[in-house]
Amino acid sequence: MSCIPASNCPVYREVKTTVPIPSFSPVLPGSTTEFSVWAPNAAGIKLRLVSGRADIPMRRQDDGTFTATASVSPGTRYFYVVDDNNPVPDPVSRLLPEGVHGPTEIIDPNAFNWTDHGWPGLALRDYIIYELHVGTFTPQGTFDGVIEKLDYLRDLGISVIEIMPVAAFPGMRNWGYDGVSPYAVQASYGGPDGLKRLVNAAHAKGLAVMLDVVYNHLGNEGNYLRQFGPYFTNRHHTPWGEAINFDGPGSEGVRRYFIDNALYWVHEYHLDGLRLDAVQTIRDDSQPHILQEVQENVQKLANELGRTVCVIAETDENDTRYTRPVSQGGMGLNAVWSDDFHHAVHAYLTDERAGYYQDFGRKEQIVRALNEGFVFQGQYFEFWKAERGTPVDGMPLPAHVICLQNHDQIGNRAKGDRLTTLVPRGARKMAAALLLLAPHTPLLFMGQEYDEATPFQFFSDYGDPVLQKAVSEGRRKEFKDFRWDEVPDPQDPATFERSKLTWDLAADHADMLRFFRELIALRRELVIAGERTCRAELRMDGAIVMQVPAEDPQVIVVAEFPGSAHGSADVEAAGAWTRVASVEEDDYGVTVYRRARP
Repeated sequence: MSCIPASNCPVYREVKTTVPIPSFSPVLPGSTTEFSVWAPNAAGIKLRLVSGRADIPMRRQDDGTFTATASVSPGTRYFYVVDDNNPVPDPVSRLLPEGVHGPTEIIDPNAFNWTDHGWPGLALRDYIIYELHVGTFTPQGTFDGVIEKLDYLRDLGISVIEIMPVAAFPGMRNWGYDGVSPYAVQASYGGPDGLKRLVNAAHAKGLAVMLDVVYNHLGNEGNYLRQFGPYFTNRHHTPWGEAINFDGPGSEGVRRYFIDNALYWVHEYHLDGLRLDAVQTIRDDSQPHILQEVQENVQKLANELGRTVCVIAETDENDTRYTRPVSQGGMGLNAVWSDDFHHAVHAYLTDERAGYYQDFGRKEQIVRALNEGFVFQGQYFEFWKAERGTPVDGMPLPAHVICLQNHDQIGNRAKGDRLTTLVPRGARKMAAALLLLAPHTPLLFMGQEYDEATPFQFFSDYGDPVLQKAVSEGRRKEFKDFRWDEVPDPQDPATFERSKLTWDLAADHADMLRFFRELIALRRELVIAGERTCRAELRMDGAIVMQVPAEDPQVIVVAEFPGSAHGSADVEAAGAWTRVASVEEDDYGVTVYRRARP
């Protein structure tokens, strides 16, 4: 069974690769359903319906696809039996209701009643991203729980909800980056209909939704793709082992599997964007690169649907090739997660210098990140023992997604501690003003806006005892460079419970929430629609002055640190500015000015 209703979406027939992934007609009650699975590695496959009927032998086609027909309806569950081995789920399951080792359940992709007709999507320039983890964002830990918070998110002023991966993973608790069934929506979150309800409800409130997807590896437990095809290769290696086979023998079908996965999320779930995880670990020596091909096909589909869809890559390389147009030798993606602003601010405010923070800690680096996006543009990076980055070469600042906190920068600390517990509140407010009024694309992590104090820790729920031990031991080894001695056990349910938001919006938390709302409102009015350039300077007294845009600015932010001469008489003396926000707290200060109205 496939997730791609090809007859209803002509763009899928335009994908450049030639070996098809499984093809499946949408199921209607009482229909005869064709099952199809691409499995060139298999000598024989049988279809096993959980209803107890005899196994149905599948016919092998010349391209390695196996097909069979059966009279079934939505809700039917089934396995594939590959070469008489143990039964396994379909590699393109929409739903695995009994977990990653259980049967696939047939879902009719056309049954959901969408009401977002006419939703146009959202241009990158309008993005104010709010990243969340479905399982810990609300007490329910479900898509429906997120729906209950949509009014709150809209009133906060964000425009895009970014959801950490929801592809089916082992157990009930996981960040999602160990998913093993890329097309299946995690059942414990609410499955396919739950995700559709969330996207549909978000669009009704004017909010876009983007999804993290993982195309650099699959998890170990429940990963049955090797039985079907040449999905992995030892020609390349990643931090997780063998790489996904994007450029070796049989890679045509593998590429199609992942390209169509990107199309599936946009077409079937009406998603507005994709965030591609850790693309620096995707190995592909062929042309075009798989990321370029993903983007080209997504944009073809978006154009056909009449919607705007953005594809954003996570990478630590500081390499402009990801966003450069294909005509200039790039991959044409819309934006990248740009780490240097976070690292520069975090290292300076916390005085941490372990791991990759050893290369940061100076205010001048904050200024460069504001002006250019990347701090390192080919300079030697001590943590890598090598050069890092490329010259920005005109890469627009909105193509840099910047943050002060995200799931990695919090969760990949030993205790998952947030800035709330690391630096004074005045420092957090000052940094928030730089983040939210810079011309880059800002990202908030769930709870940041009201100073959530609970940690966000790394958690998992493997059933395999070998993996349980490996993840617990590996977690401690992974961050040895940071000299963090206390690492919570990812397998302990308490680690997951500690990571849930408290939603304590009282007292001091309410003050921070008001401040974030004010900053976001100012961004919407003064930054989003204007020229997205920046001129930041380090003042003689140690304050950072940021004006946006660089020429004829509409907003000026004066960020003051301990030791700065607090006050902005030089700006006010110019006479063309109105103070619209001002905070002085914990020896930090920030003042925001807008150009005075005539």
